[in-house]
Amino acid sequence: MRRRASLVLLALAVFFAALSPLVRWYAFPRLAKIPPNQYQETVLEARPATLLDYSTLKAEKVDRITIVQTLRGNVEESEKIERSAGRDVVVWDALSYVQGPDGKMVSKIPERYIFDAHSQDPVHATGEMVDGDPVSREGIEFKWPFLTEKRDYEYFDAQTRTSSPIHYKGTRDFRGMDVYYFEQTVPWTKVPMPKTMPIKGITAGQIASTGVTRWYTTKRMFWVDPVTGAPVNGEEVHKEELRNAKAMGMAQDTVTVFAGHVKMREDYIVSIVDLVRSQRVLVLLLTSYLPWGFLTLGGGLLALSLWLEARSRRPDEAQTPGREESAPAPTPA
Repeated sequence: MRRRASLVLLALAVFFAALSPLVRWYAFPRLAKIPPNQYQETVLEARPATLLDYSTLKAEKVDRITIVQTLRGNVEESEKIERSAGRDVVVWDALSYVQGPDGKMVSKIPERYIFDAHSQDPVHATGEMVDGDPVSREGIEFKWPFLTEKRDYEYFDAQTRTSSPIHYKGTRDFRGMDVYYFEQTVPWTKVPMPKTMPIKGITAGQIASTGVTRWYTTKRMFWVDPVTGAPVNGEEVHKEELRNAKAMGMAQDTVTVFAGHVKMREDYIVSIVDLVRSQRVLVLLLTSYLPWGFLTLGGGLLALSLWLEARSRRPDEAQTPGREESAPAPTPA
């Protein structure tokens, strides 16, 4: 009976030991993915900031500029692309909407970001764009891969429509979480005018035809949870200029359009941190808790199996092989 139980425990030990790497290296890469219908809204603010007043054509100090960023999963488009791509694809329709202290629109730039649901690598398909311009992204945008590594990544910049390295700068503590800090500086670069201008009747083409050009630079900072790859905080030191501005009748040849230190609003930081804390448990379940738990359970079952096997052999070993006890001599009459 003991020998039969030890064999059953041995089989279970082998099963759980084999299941450990299977969960980590087979199940996790297939189960961990971004849902196609995800929706997220983030509000950032620059307090104070410099903003161009288009009525006076002068840059003025303002107490606040608000940037609302939305990411909306386009399920219908993702299903279309999946059929031709042969893999799980996510399509995010993003919008960066900038408004001044009076609540009026300063600029709005739409994007369509198409990427692999598991690896977050870009997927090139019809519809990939920034502000209506077709693009072919390289690297990541908005989110890092699951199990982010301590290394530099290529990060796509929507203003310049190009990718450049975003550098790993070390591990930091953020709200009680160990996160990776990344930093990218985009040097002064000539960029397109936004398609939607804050003044009705004025188009980007009309401004560009005068010879005025738009230039941009930023220092981008992200605090990223390495388990989920989700940024829990983001900031930018951002500046935009119009150059050759005298062609539009401005007093100076270089005029600031927008300048400020953009930070995520506190209530959105709290919300994102809470969301990431809950999501990281699911990732850790597949990458750490279950694999190590199965391996530990397999080791325990193996030890128990060997112990029962040893117990089942003890009675046989206590008796000397080939020797039988002598019968007692008969008592004399």
